[in-house]
Amino acid sequence: MWPWEHAVIGYLVYSLAVHLLRRRSPTGPEAVIVVFASVFPDLIDKPLAWEFGVFPSGYGIAHSVFFAAPTAAVVLGLTASVGRTELGAAFATGYLLHLPADVIPHYVLDGRLPVSRVLWPVATTESSYPGGFAGTFRTYVTDSAVGLLSWPPRPYVLVVAGVMSCCALLWVYDGMPGVREPACYLRDHVRSRTR
Repeated sequence: MWPWEHAVIGYLVYSLAVHLLRRRSPTGPEAVIVVFASVFPDLIDKPLAWEFGVFPSGYGIAHSVFFAAPTAAVVLGLTASVGRTELGAAFATGYLLHLPADVIPHYVLDGRLPVSRVLWPVATTESSYPGGFAGTFRTYVTDSAVGLLSWPPRPYVLVVAGVMSCCALLWVYDGMPGVREPACYLRDHVRSRTR
C-alpha cells in the first residue's frame, strides 16, 4: 500500500470517529498527526531495509505489532497526562491502522494473509533491494503506474480511487484541517503587515 493510501485510511477513519463520538471535525493538529502516524512505519522501516539492509524487508520494527501497540499506548498516556488525549488518539489511530492495511488488501487481491509483515522479530519476510532506496522506489512507482494505466482498470484501482475521492470530499467538508490553519495564519499576518 502506498503512503498516501495509508494517509487516506487513517484520516478517513479518524474523521468519521471524531464526527460520531465528538460531533465535530478534526482539528489541524489532529489531521497532521493522524496522517503522519499513518505513514510513520514506512518512514522508519523502508529506508532501513531498502538502503541500509537493517531489516530483511521493508517490514521491520515499526511495522511490528509488538512495537506499535506499546508505542501507541505510551503516546496516548503521555498526551492524556497533558490534557491532549485527542492528539494521542490521532496518533494511535493512524499508526495502528497502518498494520492491517499492509495485510488485508493482499487477502482481498490474491487470497494470502501475510501476517508475518506485522510480527517482527517473531516472523520476518524476505526481499531483495538491489537498487537501494532509489532503485526500489523507482521499481514500485513503475509497477504502480503500469497498473494504474492499464485498461480496463483493475477493480482494486477503482476501489482505491473511490476511497480517496470520498476522503478528499470529507476533508473539504471538515474545513481542510492541517492546511486551513497555516493559510489563516499567513492571511492574518499579511493583513496585519499591510495596515
